[in-house]
Amino acid sequence: MQPWFRDAKLGVFVHYGVYAVDGVPESWSFYLGQVPHDRYMRQLDGFTASQYDPRAWADLFARAGARYAVLTARHHDGVALWDTAHGDLDVVRHTPAGRDLISGYTDALRERGLKVGLYYSHSDWNHPDYASTRHPSLDDDNPYSAAAPGTEDPEAWARYLDYRDGQVRELVERFRPDLLWFDGEWERTEEQWRMGRLAELILSGNPGTVLNARMLSHGDYATPEQGVPLQAPDGPWELCLTVNDSWGFQHDDHNHKSVRQLVRYFTETIGMGGNLLLDVGPREDGTVPEAQAERLEGLGEWIARHSQAVYGTVAGLPAGHHYGPSTVSADRRTLYLMCFDPPRETLSVRGLRNRIRRVTVLGTGTEVGHRVTGGLHDVPGVTWIEAPGPKDVDEYATVLAVELDGELDLYRGTGRD
Repeated sequence: MQPWFRDAKLGVFVHYGVYAVDGVPESWSFYLGQVPHDRYMRQLDGFTASQYDPRAWADLFARAGARYAVLTARHHDGVALWDTAHGDLDVVRHTPAGRDLISGYTDALRERGLKVGLYYSHSDWNHPDYASTRHPSLDDDNPYSAAAPGTEDPEAWARYLDYRDGQVRELVERFRPDLLWFDGEWERTEEQWRMGRLAELILSGNPGTVLNARMLSHGDYATPEQGVPLQAPDGPWELCLTVNDSWGFQHDDHNHKSVRQLVRYFTETIGMGGNLLLDVGPREDGTVPEAQAERLEGLGEWIARHSQAVYGTVAGLPAGHHYGPSTVSADRRTLYLMCFDPPRETLSVRGLRNRIRRVTVLGTGTEVGHRVTGGLHDVPGVTWIEAPGPKDVDEYATVLAVELDGELDLYRGTGRD
């Protein structure tokens, strides 16, 4: 695992493709029969990318406090955003956009110091050699349909894997991504996907590439979606979360999470040691919807005010020590407590063996008092921290920096009878 990933904390997921023309679910809408396959594919004719400005994207992502972004280079529908030499289903040949959309994205991100991620699906439900292009419960009107998974012709499957490997090789050699975010792995076994060979192809061309868990045993980190796990996955991980309810642009989806809710998702995620990969869905012309941009910027403003509690930190206190998320500085000498609601009178920390040097409100620098009550022999008492005044309370989440007399030392026993 590359060190940059563990400290990135926030990434932006970008689902951008022809599905934004009609605003239908990406790929799944024809797979599940929500729209006819031919209607889905007619969206190629309306995909213009006429206002696509990757530098504006990169500027927005930087203002959000993100350290990386992941763009859907090719979804399950098989439509590539670059001029691939493997197959011809791409936006360069078959849409009014008429150009590669990945080069500008990678250049713009690197100009802003952001790491480059590319999404790629192992599955291609439009490829003539790929089985299972439609959900098996539906009548099949897709001319590219083939047999059910596992029953395909071995020669056809070998051709498909060569096609997939050829496209991945193009992404690695041309764009040298810092991260490859794979998807679609659920339809086959690791052996059927030739995952080991694919991993070798990627890492021989770009040894520093980070791979997500959808490379199965060759992945570097876990990728839960749409809800903070109750227990952190083992090792590095990332929560994938949509700003509204959709991954790609959908005209009628106005159910956007508030900035306050996003701050909560974000702090709960980093408090458990993960990154948040927050998804936006640009319109077909390449513009990010205003409501989504506003939320990215609102989250970024909160992060900027509390950056000490975000970057250069690790997972905070285990459950039960503090009623809210927390992080700890890399040297483990400063504890950052997040409070979603304005604290009343005091807030408590349980099981803290350290002496506290001082407590300040992050963002304002105001110092607040603290005291310890109870405790017996090696069982520490409860640390009570005075609530900050109204002027020090943050609109979304107040953060208290607790400076300790040494590395964080917690009591986790059952107490003394």
